[in-house]
Amino acid sequence: MGKLTTHVLDTMNGCPAAGMAVALYRLNGDAAELVKSLVLNHDGRADAPLLEGATLQAGRYRLVFDVAAYFRAHGAALPEPPFLDRVPLDFGLADTAAHYHVPLLASPWAYSTYRGS
Repeated sequence: MGKLTTHVLDTMNGCPAAGMAVALYRLNGDAAELVKSLVLNHDGRADAPLLEGATLQAGRYRLVFDVAAYFRAHGAALPEPPFLDRVPLDFGLADTAAHYHVPLLASPWAYSTYRGS
């Protein structure tokens, strides 16, 4: 059974990004429909897959990570506006039987992602 998961690592402090807010959108042309919003657990992960089973449909999606709010809450002195505020990642799901893992490595000044396992 396919599923979509995420995980965020705080590269400034060298720890999971516990407490970071994340939103998942399904994209349809220029429209973005909110599917789910959540706060990451103590391990920087969602408590359950973002999508799985019948809710995992082929298509285009966007994850939005509230990076600036997370780092401010953890004592980072960020300018206004911050260099990175909300980080959007657009990606496609083609195989509804596959596990798509979308990790984010983030600091207040940089981020990277990849398709994990």
